[in-house]
Amino acid sequence: MGVVGELFITAGVLLILFVVWQLGYVAVVEGHAQSNTVSALEKDFGGGAAHPSVGGGAAATQHTGQPPITTADLAYGHAWGILRIPRLGADWSKPIYEGVGLDVLANGLGHYQGTNLPGEVGNIAIAGHRAGHGNPLIDIDAIKDGDLMVIETREAYFVYKVDRHEIVEPTDIAVIAPVPEKPGDVPTERHFTLTSCNPRYGSTHRYIVFSTFVEKIPHVQGLPASVTADPSKAA
Repeated sequence: MGVVGELFITAGVLLILFVVWQLGYVAVVEGHAQSNTVSALEKDFGGGAAHPSVGGGAAATQHTGQPPITTADLAYGHAWGILRIPRLGADWSKPIYEGVGLDVLANGLGHYQGTNLPGEVGNIAIAGHRAGHGNPLIDIDAIKDGDLMVIETREAYFVYKVDRHEIVEPTDIAVIAPVPEKPGDVPTERHFTLTSCNPRYGSTHRYIVFSTFVEKIPHVQGLPASVTADPSKAA
């Protein structure tokens, strides 16, 4: 019994070390890789600008007009956008890839193929891991109603305002319908649905954030401070 007990203790310690390694060290490495992808996308979108200009200015003039997303951009596994959520930090940004397979989500966020694109009437749906693979959406539950989320493509910034959140079963695909939770309805508005796992270190359910379109901002204008400001830092 003593030997068996020691084996269980050893196994427990090894499991804890694995979790720390997976959610700590590996997350930092993968998070750094995602940041590098964002930097590359920013350079591509903005003609060399390192970061979207806040409130316009000289740096904003580097952002030249570019065409909308094309079929080539939507090839599975291709990175075509950036998601910014000021509530999670003024500099919080993650790359958006096409597809939601595990191989894609290991690199960042994924666009549900077949859902709409930024700014279109209907629903653009994006998924991401909560814990692991850089922990991109580990604090998704910190997002509050009224917060802004920005999807950036080479064409422009698309700003959405959070309406509500729900925790649903993993099988509830109605949340990514053209009219969220109303499959079969014809959309008349522009929606954005963000999905991740729930609870934080589990996957028994899905945490869903629903938002609606506010405005499209050309790159040449840059993102105003009213959009990029972290609401948690407001006086």
